[in-house]
Amino acid sequence: MESLGVLLTFPMNPYLEEELSKRCKLFRLWESPTPEARRDFVRANAGSIRAVVGNATVGADSDTIDLLPGLEIVASFSVGLDKVDLAKCREKGIRVTNTPDVLTEDVADLAIGLAISTMRRICESDRYVRAGKWKSHGDYKLTTKFSGKTVGILGLGRIGSAIAKRAEAFGCPISYYSRSQKPDTGYKYYSNVLDLAANCQVLVVACPLTEETRHIINREVIDALGPKGVLINIGRGPHVDEPELVKALVEGRLGGAGLDVYEHEPHVPEELFALENVVLLPHVGSGTWETRKAMADLVLGNLEAHVLNKPLLTPVV
Repeated sequence: MESLGVLLTFPMNPYLEEELSKRCKLFRLWESPTPEARRDFVRANAGSIRAVVGNATVGADSDTIDLLPGLEIVASFSVGLDKVDLAKCREKGIRVTNTPDVLTEDVADLAIGLAISTMRRICESDRYVRAGKWKSHGDYKLTTKFSGKTVGILGLGRIGSAIAKRAEAFGCPISYYSRSQKPDTGYKYYSNVLDLAANCQVLVVACPLTEETRHIINREVIDALGPKGVLINIGRGPHVDEPELVKALVEGRLGGAGLDVYEHEPHVPEELFALENVVLLPHVGSGTWETRKAMADLVLGNLEAHVLNKPLLTPVV
C-alpha cells in the first residue's frame, strides 16, 4: 500500500497511526491548527490523497470530499457513519467502509454498566466513601435495582440486540422500537418511540444517527419515560435534545441518565455535574485495547483490499 496516500482526520489510535505510517503515505489533518489551515493542507496535498480514514469525531464531509478529486475510499474507524457524506460518496463512486461487529460487545457491556451505575448510584457511592462520609454520615442511602426492570431499546441492530441479550440475563423484560419489526425476537415491539418510552423503565438509545433520528429523544419522550425512568445513551449525542434532557433532570421530571455521548462533544452541560442521578462518560463505548486494535485492523484490512482490488471486508457504499 506504499503508493496509497491516506488522510488521517484525527489522532484516533496510536497503533492505527503507526501502521498507516509504515504502509502508506500518511497525511495528518489535525496537525494544522485552524479550519482554514486544514483546508489549505488538504488542497496542497489533494493530488496525493486517495483515501480518508475518519472516526466519530471527524469524518469526510461534503467540503472535504470536494477538495479531494482523487478520493477513492473512506474508511471509518467507527460503526457510525454520521460524519461521512454518504450521498456524495455514492454520487462520486467513492467506496465507504466502517467497523461493525468488533465493537458490539464493548458498547453493549457499557450500556448495561451505565444502567447499573446510574440506578445503584455507584459513582456517587464511590465519592461518598472517598470524601470520608461513610464514617462521618453513616450508611449511604438506598438506591434502585436494575434487575427485573422493563428495558426499552431504541434500535434493535447489532448493538441493540447485544444489549437486549445482556438485559435478559438480569431478568429484564425487553421491548423495542426499530424502523421495522424484527421477526422471532420474542420482544415486545412498539411502532413509535413515545409508546416505547411510556412502557419501559430504562430506555436505551442504540440506533444510528440520521436526520430522522436526530432529537428523537425530545421533551415528549422524556416526559413519557417519567420521573422514575432512566435514559441511557450509547448511540450519538444528537439523538437527544440535550437542553430538554438537562431541564428534565434538573426539574426531576426524569429519574436519571447514563450518558456516553453528547450533542457537542467534548462539551458537556455543566448543569449535569452536580446531579448524583447522572453518570457521565467521555465517549468510551468502544474504548478497550482489544476492541480498538480490532477496529484498526479492520480499517487496515479494508484499505489493503481496496488497493489489491479485492472485495472490501465491511463495505457500506
